[in-house]
Amino acid sequence: MPGSSSSSAAAAWTTPLHRGCGLLRVHARFLHHHQQQPRRSRPFVVRPLMASLVAAAPAPVSRRTAAEEAVYEVVLRQAALVEEAAAAGRATPPGAPRRWADEAGAGGVGSWGLLGDAYDRCGEVCAEYAKTFYLGTQLMTPDRRKAVWAIYVWCRRTDELVDGPNSSYITPKALDRWEKRLEDLFEGRPYDMYDAALSDTVSKFPVDIQPFKDMIEGMRLDLWKSRYKSFDELYLYCYYVAGTVGLMTVPVMGIAPDSKASTETVYNAALALGIANQLTNILRDVGEDSRRGRIYLPLDELAEAGLTEDDIFRGKVTDKWRKFMKGQIQRARLFFDEAEKGVAHLDSASRWPVLASLWLYRQILDAIEANDYNNFTKRAYVGKAKKLLSLPVAYARAAVAS
Repeated sequence: MPGSSSSSAAAAWTTPLHRGCGLLRVHARFLHHHQQQPRRSRPFVVRPLMASLVAAAPAPVSRRTAAEEAVYEVVLRQAALVEEAAAAGRATPPGAPRRWADEAGAGGVGSWGLLGDAYDRCGEVCAEYAKTFYLGTQLMTPDRRKAVWAIYVWCRRTDELVDGPNSSYITPKALDRWEKRLEDLFEGRPYDMYDAALSDTVSKFPVDIQPFKDMIEGMRLDLWKSRYKSFDELYLYCYYVAGTVGLMTVPVMGIAPDSKASTETVYNAALALGIANQLTNILRDVGEDSRRGRIYLPLDELAEAGLTEDDIFRGKVTDKWRKFMKGQIQRARLFFDEAEKGVAHLDSASRWPVLASLWLYRQILDAIEANDYNNFTKRAYVGKAKKLLSLPVAYARAAVAS
């Protein structure tokens, strides 16, 4: 997948939202802005169910797309699971047996080492490949920290199936086997140490299996799909490969006890962050992806901008390209804005790594602009100095978030 691979006013989060409209608002704001611009083709149509949140005059509302409906059903399911766990006190009481405890005496996890070793290995992987985020996890409670490491490692292993050194050997059947392995670890039958850490995590936190399955579905798309006709199609892909991560991790990071936001609202913010990160990956890696024969940009929007696939492959920065990129960057920023509103409603110990990651990733968009929108031959990145300056600011902001 691309990249080798992923207003802070709290008042907006304490207001009950219509079903699914947290992210619907983002699409509406983006399209409302472009409604003001000259269009070359079809008449303006407001994104499904987003018009009610546009600050300007109301616009006609169409039906929610199948992609949005599918994603939102997963959000509802995970939010309900967390609420049920909260009502019960804890997902699993302290001292309760692990899901895989019965396997220990039959060659299972318990027979080849301490569970702590498995978590330590996950931490080592996270420290090597996600240094900034790993640093932020040190503020979390030990259980949460280890659980986030386990989820990170599973996501990385899944991504490497189609983006790693052995990706040319991966087939749909191999992904089917990986999904069966996922189901087994959720049932307490891990295959290796990394699986054991995740199996323990999902036995202690109210994590639903569907986002994990959906990420595998995103890997399936990468095996055969290299074009996206519209943002609807691209949105679903971004959810599969990145939005899912937010749904996996929020049950572990926790929601602040004094938060007045609905669980659903917090999950919409987590989903928005994943979408924003993946859109940023896509915009950063246009040139790299094109050299692999892939275009992760909405083809209908390219056409409206007077651009073609050949323009992407030629890799020449033109006024048309700059104008197109400005619109794409604006949309990604709107998703980041939506995501940032949810940080204050996370557990206090979990805010810094999320906010630092959000701020650092959002700066990649600034770097694309600084490169005069040349994402064909120049790779946008955030320098080490900027990263170091951002971390204490993010820490201070997370500390006072409320």
